[in-house]
Amino acid sequence: MHPFTYTRVSDTREALTAGRRGGRYLAGGTTLVDLMRETVERPEALVDISGLPLREILVTRRGGLRIGALVTMAETAAHRGVRALYPVISQALELSASAQLRNMATIGGNIMQRTRCTYFRDVTAACNKRQLGSGCAAREGFNRTHAILGTSDACVATHPSDVAVAFAALEATVVVLGPDGERGVPFADFLLRPGSTPSREQALRRGELITAVEIPALPRPLRSGYLKVRDRQSYEFALTSAAVALHISGGVIRHAKVAAGGVGTVPWKLPAVERQLIGRRPSDALWAKAAERAADGARPLHHNRFKVELLKRTVERQLRVVGGGK
Repeated sequence: MHPFTYTRVSDTREALTAGRRGGRYLAGGTTLVDLMRETVERPEALVDISGLPLREILVTRRGGLRIGALVTMAETAAHRGVRALYPVISQALELSASAQLRNMATIGGNIMQRTRCTYFRDVTAACNKRQLGSGCAAREGFNRTHAILGTSDACVATHPSDVAVAFAALEATVVVLGPDGERGVPFADFLLRPGSTPSREQALRRGELITAVEIPALPRPLRSGYLKVRDRQSYEFALTSAAVALHISGGVIRHAKVAAGGVGTVPWKLPAVERQLIGRRPSDALWAKAAERAADGARPLHHNRFKVELLKRTVERQLRVVGGGK
């Protein structure tokens, strides 16, 4: 681990000042500290924001949510309002990491976590996320767990967060605070596809601080849930996953929110699947037809071609679980 300075701040003004000077924000530390230990990350300054007052979960009058950036994964999953209004969020969190990590890791840190690509974490391997222009070892290496959607010639790494898939499906907003004040970033724009600049992963400006994630109020009744398919039952990242939220009224699907994880360079919204669902009556035939669109645009690699079919089956299964079938 390389030398660094450490500052603990007690209010957002102090945090922003330190952030503008190049300090890296640290909360639970469950990702950044690991990357520093492995010398993948070498920040010169850490700014401990764990004492900031960003630990509230608020249920809005219309039934939306505002989750403070420093609320832990465990606290969010257990919150009565979250469980009642958006079980897809609680389920995604409970299927993430280990109980110990969920007690430490924060919501803001979770969506900021970097890829689990083994080549990214191996400083001897070529990786454009670490050193632009060095190449992508995963493209020709062992790429079974890598992305099939949103990839580029520069990078094929997946985003590891489960709850980010739920946030993408629900069309959340990330609230950030910076030198120019507060702004909201739609979740679809917050996490960036690699393109030709894979080292730039979030739409944050220098020194900006995540303060909350907001979930809009969606029509009720709303059924939602999260399915994660992985190699082993505990403490494993997704091969595929599906976050589904459906508003069914009068026997017809009025609103559909669907996203997939484990297959994209970012949590992957599935608008083609959603369009197949809206205005139709739930049925096993509908779930199968809609799920066929889940892998539209996929570009599988040598070892992960199985993800195309697995993604379709994962989405179909979760549509059936959430929406019921005949």
